[in-house]
Amino acid sequence: YSASGRAAAPVFQKAGVVMISAYGVHPDITRAGDYMFRLVHLGEPQGAATALYVGKTLGIKKVSAITMDNDYGQATMDGFLAAAGKYGIEVLNKYSYSLKDRQFGSIVASVKRDNPDAIYATGYFFTAGPLVSQLRAAGITVPIIGSQAFDSEKFVEIAGPAAEGTYIIDSFDRDRKDEALQKFFAEFKNRACYAPEGVAAITYSAVRLMADGIKRANSAEPEKVRDAIAATKNFPLLEGSMNAFNSLHEVIMPMSVNVIKDGKFT
Repeated sequence: YSASGRAAAPVFQKAGVVMISAYGVHPDITRAGDYMFRLVHLGEPQGAATALYVGKTLGIKKVSAITMDNDYGQATMDGFLAAAGKYGIEVLNKYSYSLKDRQFGSIVASVKRDNPDAIYATGYFFTAGPLVSQLRAAGITVPIIGSQAFDSEKFVEIAGPAAEGTYIIDSFDRDRKDEALQKFFAEFKNRACYAPEGVAAITYSAVRLMADGIKRANSAEPEKVRDAIAATKNFPLLEGSMNAFNSLHEVIMPMSVNVIKDGKFT
């Protein structure tokens, strides 16, 4: 389950059905109960990790923040804003836009006046592409750091050369020398005629984890499968090695960072 997970979780929990949310980021999903699991990092930890990366790794101190005004965008930005001070980041201004927006003239003009050292933006690839291309067209050259949902070949396709140099936090590491990943990558591209993205990889991994949980439980009884999945350690997801689940059944694993280089995720 992905975006619809928030509505489905209470129904499946009440029925005692194990559910793995591959891509849904709303906190309520796992809070519905002990039959719920999630394989993607929540928005707030993604935002906090972004602050760490921007402040410590990139050494950037003055940032303009742009957020999509839905649950995902706001939660991710909240995580960033809460952690920014810890890493010496000053947020000059915060701007928001709706999911329907594709023209960002007023935001671009305001960011240009801010004169930041970098821009942090949350959004999906179909909003990120126009946003990044319009920021670059206005002559803004500072680094742009994007949220996880920028992770799509379509982002590069929409933004074109403007995508170059964009950082994407908690992004799918396509370069890992892992046999299962490379086999999946090649077969997906062969069948779909385009390269897979994080959504495809994590959904495939969720199905593999469910199957592995059933195998380890030696049963399809939901309670036994739930307990087997909860006890999972160091499971090889396509995105990397998952350490474990915490007490809320949220995934514990590292976050990768990609930068667009020569039009490719690196």
